[in-house]
Amino acid sequence: MSFALEDLPYAYDALAPYMSAETLEFHHDKHHMAYVTNGNKLLEGSGLEGKSLEEIVKESYGTNAGLFNNAGQHLNHLHFWKWMKPNGGGSSLPGVLAKKVDEDLGGFDKFRADFINAGVTQFGSGWAWLAVKDGKLVVMKTPNGENPIVHGATPILGCDVWEHSYYIDYRNARPKYLEAFVDNLINWEYVEELYSAAV
Repeated sequence: MSFALEDLPYAYDALAPYMSAETLEFHHDKHHMAYVTNGNKLLEGSGLEGKSLEEIVKESYGTNAGLFNNAGQHLNHLHFWKWMKPNGGGSSLPGVLAKKVDEDLGGFDKFRADFINAGVTQFGSGWAWLAVKDGKLVVMKTPNGENPIVHGATPILGCDVWEHSYYIDYRNARPKYLEAFVDNLINWEYVEELYSAAV
């Protein structure tokens, strides 16, 4: 397979004021495109050309850092754009997911605090995650382009905390960006769809 940049599922200005058109233009058209371009170059001759994106990420982990970083970021971003929607976020989760957040994470408010904290305390670049591991929901964080699939977990929600994701809109205020993401941007229907597929 080769990597390809998909169009955003909404207009560039659809997530404003929480994420600006300028951020999306840079983040999607420049940064995500770079992962696709570099990933395709690094895929050639790697021996992983016929594999799925998930398999490429898993099999390059710890063995081919360049390919892993670009493939991981491509995988993360394919979902990241779908994890957001206009008028998203908030505490009204679909039923099954709401029940699971209560059971496994101590309720929505605790999940919100823990997820934001994971993103704030990820040193340098990386991601905050809500993932399914051993049948339970867990909040995780990973450095750089790492994805929970290399740690035996299935991500169902992720927030990019690389500076290019928020610096134009929030400068160095990463906590404010994470709060805006949870409160105003999350596409909970897509999270539920991934949760249903993971269990």
